[in-house]
Amino acid sequence: MKDERLILQVLSEQQEEVRGYNSSRWVGRYEERLFDWESDLAQVVIGVRRSGKSTLCHKVLLERGIRYGYVNLDDDRLFGIATEDLNTVLSAVYQLYGADISYLFLDEIQNVEGWHLFVNRLLRQGMHVVVSGSNAKLLSSELATHLVGRYNEIRLYPLSFRELCMLKGVDIESITTKAEAERKRLFNTYLTDGGMPELYKLSNPHTRRVYVESLMETVVMRDIVQRYRIQQVESLRRIANHLINNVCQCIDYGQLKALANLGSLSTVQKYVSYLSQAFLIYRLAPFSFKSRERMTREKVYVIDTGFIANRENSLLPANMGWRLENVVLVELLRRNHSAAEDIYYYRPSSRHKEVDFVVCRQGKVLELLQVAYDISDKKTRKRELEALVQAAEKIGCERMTLVSMCNNEEVCIGIHTIKICNVIDWLLSV
Repeated sequence: MKDERLILQVLSEQQEEVRGYNSSRWVGRYEERLFDWESDLAQVVIGVRRSGKSTLCHKVLLERGIRYGYVNLDDDRLFGIATEDLNTVLSAVYQLYGADISYLFLDEIQNVEGWHLFVNRLLRQGMHVVVSGSNAKLLSSELATHLVGRYNEIRLYPLSFRELCMLKGVDIESITTKAEAERKRLFNTYLTDGGMPELYKLSNPHTRRVYVESLMETVVMRDIVQRYRIQQVESLRRIANHLINNVCQCIDYGQLKALANLGSLSTVQKYVSYLSQAFLIYRLAPFSFKSRERMTREKVYVIDTGFIANRENSLLPANMGWRLENVVLVELLRRNHSAAEDIYYYRPSSRHKEVDFVVCRQGKVLELLQVAYDISDKKTRKRELEALVQAAEKIGCERMTLVSMCNNEEVCIGIHTIKICNVIDWLLSV
C-alpha cells in the first residue's frame, strides 16, 4: 500500500504543474475533434510514448473550461501502485480539487494493473473520465472486456505534417515561391526526423539522436520488457532494430528467429506483436477476402520515421521512397481510424504489380493509393499507374490516387481516371 501522504504530495505537485499550462501556445491536433463530450463515455487516448497524449487531453479540457482533477501515474514515486491504492488516489483528488469535481484525467493508466475496475466504478458514479495509455493490447482488451460500450477510443499518432507546419510557423496557404520552398524544406526534415513533438525543441543532431534512442529504449523496457517479463532483452532489441531497418518490407519470421538467436518461432511472433502493441511498429496485412491470407505476408512500418535514422549504427541508404510510403501510411491511419476504415496492401501473387494501400470500409474497397517518390522517369510512371489500373479492375474500385513529389494532375487510362497528387498538398488537404 502506498502512503496517503506521499500520494497527496505527488498529486499536489502535479496540480501545480497544470496550473502553469497555457494551451494557447500548443499546436492544434487533428484528434481534438474526436472527443465526445456530450456522452458519459470514458474518453480513452492511446498511442506511442511522447506523441503528445497528455498535452492533447490537457488542451481539450482547458479550452472547454472544464475543471478537472489530474493524476499522472507515470510518476516514478507512484511506481508499483496497486488497485487497492486507487481509492486513496481518489481521496487525494477530492482533497486537492474539491469533493464536487466531476472530471478526472488519469494519465498513463496502464501502469496500474486492474485499472479498468476503478474506471468502471467512477463511470457508474457519474464521473467523467479521461484516460491515456501507451499500450494498445492492455487498454483495448480490458476496455472491450470490462467497459463494454462505455468508452470512446482515440488513437493519437505523432504530429502530422500539417501540425508540424503550424508548430514551426510555416505558411500552409500561400502559393508564393518562398512559401512553397519553406514547405518543401520542412517536408524533407519531416521525412527524416518524423513528428515527435519534443524532437523539434532540439537543434543539436547528437541530442536528437540521444532523444530518439532513449525514447525507443523506454518503449522497449517499460512497455514491453517489464510488462511481459521478457528475459531475452537483447533479442527483442535486435528484432526491433531489424524491423525498423526494413520498413515497407514483408516480415520474415524465420530470418528474425536466426538474427535474434531465439529457439522458437512463436517467441519471435510474440515479440513482434509486443512491438506493435506498444505502437513502435505497425503491421500491414495483404488485401484478401480470405481471412487466412490476411494473416500471412504482413509488411512492417514504423510509427514515426524519426526512428529510422536517429539510432546508433543505423547504416541505411537514404531510401526516400520507403520513408515517403511510411509517412503516407501513418497519415492514412490518422485519417481513417475514426471512420472505421481498414488499410491493406495489394499483391495477390508474384504475377501482379503491388499497390501500396487499399482503403476499405465494411468489406468494400473505397480507394487505392500508390506511393512513388519520383515518377519523372516514363517507365516508373507507367509502372505505378498500371499497377493501380490492374488492381482496380481486379477488385472493383474506381477511386485511384498516386501520391508523389510531382505536380498535381489527372490521368486517364482507358475508362479509368487516376488522380496524381503532390504529397505535400495531399498531406495538407485535411
